[in-house]
Amino acid sequence: MPAFTTLRIDKDAAEPRIARLLLNRPERLNAINDQTPREIRAAVEWANDDNEVHVIVIEGAGKGFCGGYDLSQFGEGELDHPCQQERFPWDPMDDYAYMKRNTEDFMTLWKSPKPTIAKVHGYAAAGGSDIALCCDLLVMAEDARIGYMPTRVWGCPTTAMWTYRLGPTRAKQLMFTGDTIDGRKAAEWGLANEVVPADQLEDATMKLAKRIAGVPRSHLAMHKMVVNQVMLTMGLEQSQQMATVFDGITRHNPEGMWFRRHAQAEGFKSAVQWRDSGRPIPEGDEARALIRDYDAKRKAV
Repeated sequence: MPAFTTLRIDKDAAEPRIARLLLNRPERLNAINDQTPREIRAAVEWANDDNEVHVIVIEGAGKGFCGGYDLSQFGEGELDHPCQQERFPWDPMDDYAYMKRNTEDFMTLWKSPKPTIAKVHGYAAAGGSDIALCCDLLVMAEDARIGYMPTRVWGCPTTAMWTYRLGPTRAKQLMFTGDTIDGRKAAEWGLANEVVPADQLEDATMKLAKRIAGVPRSHLAMHKMVVNQVMLTMGLEQSQQMATVFDGITRHNPEGMWFRRHAQAEGFKSAVQWRDSGRPIPEGDEARALIRDYDAKRKAV
């Protein structure tokens, strides 16, 4: 089987028609690092190359599905990374190329000829929700939560899946607030296919996967292509292009740079608490003034 640093994939011991892809950085809540998107792509390609496999289940080790991008790396750290540049002027095309590649890697779950099922417990947050929503189906624990909190500041979901999965009205509510919803609400809104108590999540996911696994691979691929084509015709690829550009802007405009400076000075936990508390987020000239203060204090140290 392939050897990876951020995940594992293997065929289910009892049902080899089902591949199990495990996001496997539990010490970091399975947070996304530079290797994660590439390894997701490679794992999905491995499963598609195995003719015995009919369906792929994606799940997370430890306390949750995926907590988003690893902010100990991208948030607090001192770095000049394509998606968080410290040089000036910011190069938006470096940012776009990096994030678009990540989006395309996550989208291998959506493009895979073999159906993909996200088995969600704990949090599927921020970039973790991108991974979950690129899967064809979601089975969630009742107390699991999914959402994209960085829409409040410092992020735009690059896969742009929320509108296509929820419709514009509910997608706007989540994008305008940055709120998360639990499994029960996800089922009520039609985002999750099935929602069960946490202790029944494995059985419910495998029951659905086994049902799908009995269908010929060619039929599964054709039916998936038909549904995906509807989303493509609606403009999914164009939406993703815009969202990926906007994601970079949110991290480099005054509000995004304030958020990063606050995380560097006070720790990311403090920045996230401010973001999610509902307190007004500094913007425009106020944000620029705070950035100058943070930078002056850093230089004085």
